[in-house]
Amino acid sequence: MRQFISFLFSVFLFIQTPQSQTKNYKIRTIAFYNVENLFDTIDNPDTFDEDFTRKGKNHYTSKIYWQKINNTSKVISEIGKEKTKTSPVIIGLAEIENGDVLEDLIKSKYLKNKQYQIIHFNSPDMRGIDVAFLYQEKYFTPLDQEVFEVKLWDENGNRIYTRDILLVKGFLDNEQIYIIVNHWPSRRGGQVKSNPRRAKAAYVAQQIIDKIKKEEAGVKIIVMGDFNDDPTDVNLKTGLKSIGKIKQLNKENLYNPMENMYKKGFNTLGYRDGLNLFDQILISYHCVSLDQTYQTYKFYKAGIYNPQYIISQSGRYKGYPFRSFQNNNFAGGYSDHFPVYIYLIKEDK
Repeated sequence: MRQFISFLFSVFLFIQTPQSQTKNYKIRTIAFYNVENLFDTIDNPDTFDEDFTRKGKNHYTSKIYWQKINNTSKVISEIGKEKTKTSPVIIGLAEIENGDVLEDLIKSKYLKNKQYQIIHFNSPDMRGIDVAFLYQEKYFTPLDQEVFEVKLWDENGNRIYTRDILLVKGFLDNEQIYIIVNHWPSRRGGQVKSNPRRAKAAYVAQQIIDKIKKEEAGVKIIVMGDFNDDPTDVNLKTGLKSIGKIKQLNKENLYNPMENMYKKGFNTLGYRDGLNLFDQILISYHCVSLDQTYQTYKFYKAGIYNPQYIISQSGRYKGYPFRSFQNNNFAGGYSDHFPVYIYLIKEDK
C-alpha cells in the first residue's frame, strides 16, 4: 500500500534581503481540519446521529467522547506551533455536530489557555454535521458572519440537505480579511455521479467571492475546506478559478498552494484505497506578495500537519490518517483527515 508522505515546510522568522539586511517578521498560522465526526452522545431527533449514542452501532460512550475531544484538541494545539509558539490564530473545522462540542473542545486541557472563541451555525445537513470557525481573540476580531445554503435536489426532485458555507469577516491584528469555510458534498455514489453536487457548492462559493470583490477592492480572501475534490479537479480549477503557480496569478484567480503539493504526491486522506488531497486552503491575489515585500500579511508557506502519532502504523489503513472509528468501533485515533495550514507573515517593525 502506498504511504502518505510527511510534509512540513520550514519557516524562519527572519529573511535575508539582497542588501544583506536581516528583517524580523510576525508570523500567523491559519488552518483547516476535518475532525471526523465530532459528535456528542445525545440523540438529536432531527438528525441521523443515532450511531453516535451508547446504543448506536459505534457504541459511543461519554468516555469515548472525551477521548475524542482530547485527541482533537491536541492536534489543533500543535499546528504551526513549531514556528509561531502557539496554535493557529484561525482554524476552520468540518464534521462538528453542534455548538456544545465546540465549547467542550475549546475548554479542553490543550486549548483552554488559548482563549479561543467560536463562530458556528447549525446547517440543514441530515447527518447533523456542520462547519465551524475558531479564533484566538488575541489576534482576530470578527466583524460579521453569515452562512450560505447549498440547495441540491436528486434526480427525483427530492431535496438533498448538505453543509452550509460559512463566511467570516474580521481583522487579523489590524488587517481586514475574509475567511470562507467549506465542506462540499461527498463522493457518495461515485465521483462522476456526485460531481454536480460539488459543482453547485463551487458555484455558491464563487458567488460569495465575487460579491466580496465587487463591494471591496483589494480585499484579502482565504477559502478553506474539505472539498471532496482534489486540487486538479474541475470544481477547483474552473469552479473556483484556482491556479497552482503564483507567477500566473491575477485578480480573478485564487492561488492554490496545495495543487503543486498534490502533483508531488502529498495527501490528506485515503479514500477507497486511493490517496487524495481534499483538504485545501486557497488565497486571493492580495494575499500574495509577488515582489517579495511583506508590509502587510502575505502568504509565505503551506503545509500538511501529519506527525507520526496521527498516522496509522499497521493494518489495512497503514500510512493513512489514524482515524477515530474503524469497523464501528472507536480505534483511539484522531481523524481520517490530516489538517492543512498556511503561514502568513509581515514585517515586524
